[in-house]
Amino acid sequence: MRESPQSGERNSQTTGETTGLGTGLILGIESSCDETAAAVVRAGSEALSNVVASQMSLHANYGGVVPELASREHLRNIVPVVREAMSRASAVAGHPITFADLDAVAITAGPGLAGALLVGITYAKALTFGLDKPLISVNHLEGHIHAVLMETRQRSELPMELPLLALVVSGGHTHLYLATHEQGSETIWTYRNVGRTVDDAAGEAYDKVAKLLGLGYPGGPWIDALAPHGNPRAVPFIFAEIKHRAPRPGVTNKKAPANTAGPHFDFSFSGIKTAVLRYVETHHMRDSIEARRIALAADPTLTPKSAAAVKLCDQQTLDLIASFQYAVVGNLQRQTFAAAAALGAHSIVVSGGVAANSELRRRLQAEADRRNLTIAFPSLALSTDNAAMIAAAAWPKLLARDFASEDLGAAPQLRLGQQ
Repeated sequence: MRESPQSGERNSQTTGETTGLGTGLILGIESSCDETAAAVVRAGSEALSNVVASQMSLHANYGGVVPELASREHLRNIVPVVREAMSRASAVAGHPITFADLDAVAITAGPGLAGALLVGITYAKALTFGLDKPLISVNHLEGHIHAVLMETRQRSELPMELPLLALVVSGGHTHLYLATHEQGSETIWTYRNVGRTVDDAAGEAYDKVAKLLGLGYPGGPWIDALAPHGNPRAVPFIFAEIKHRAPRPGVTNKKAPANTAGPHFDFSFSGIKTAVLRYVETHHMRDSIEARRIALAADPTLTPKSAAAVKLCDQQTLDLIASFQYAVVGNLQRQTFAAAAALGAHSIVVSGGVAANSELRRRLQAEADRRNLTIAFPSLALSTDNAAMIAAAAWPKLLARDFASEDLGAAPQLRLGQQ
């Protein structure tokens, strides 16, 4: 339910004032996958708290997220996590912050796991109903973008010059969005999807390759930590150009971009995953992989950055890991900067779990410097799923009085902006 701004309210939005608002405090709640998170953020720029209850150790036993288990853990965690977020916010503010002090509650509506999303949505709807506070629906992908924008404001940096290109890259998503403000507004954001994965997301490829090589879960930190010990050019992985078939009458191609009027910069990571599998098979690496898997299971205290973890891998495996990461990061880099050049983006935002990858940060920063483009990454704490990003993304919606309707439900396939 979107309420129209009152007379004179639009001017207050453009100057950053919060006319008609109280404290500027928003409680954000995130439960789209396997983290139960809550945060209190003031005016979309100051995170007073950001609490995350991770289920990583639970799902590591299965090599990936089990939706039913994730939903049950959200049910156990959501009340204590919200309570802790409010308590920490009070400590930071130096005075008690209660639910009555909130201007709104923001919740992730999608995309994500249906059951997991419903836990957060149901709790948030009950809370706002009891408090008589507005509920704001946030797209998870938009949250990742605003995590970076929030931190640039916290550092008192100049605003990112628009239009900006956002690379959202995680275990479930690899998207490119051209983002700017709605015409006539300095707060309402619009997004156009200009690239997406047609199969596996980049983070998913990391997890699957790590599992294939007998490494731990999630796979991203393991591959990132081990790659510097190998030769990135030992195995020449190649990404083919993605070409979409022309539409056929009566046939819907869900993987093709809905908008074919402009250039599209899509990704595909299933091919390199298959190439790694073929390399393992042709080079007879199964025995060493099984030995590594057994060793890791016997010592769950091993971390990706430990010397013992490196010793579990022979040089051939380290070279394969380094070559895989080099190729994936190279593909992300090429598509991102090709899109920025073609679409006239003035700045770049990189967000999502894979944004924590050290090689990705280093190579994209170097390329942005070479092209004289501003680029921003989230802190490691805000790279993965969290609720501060949801509250930050909700701030412009609160100013615009863009509130969720009473029949808000989970939208597992929710898309962001114009496709």
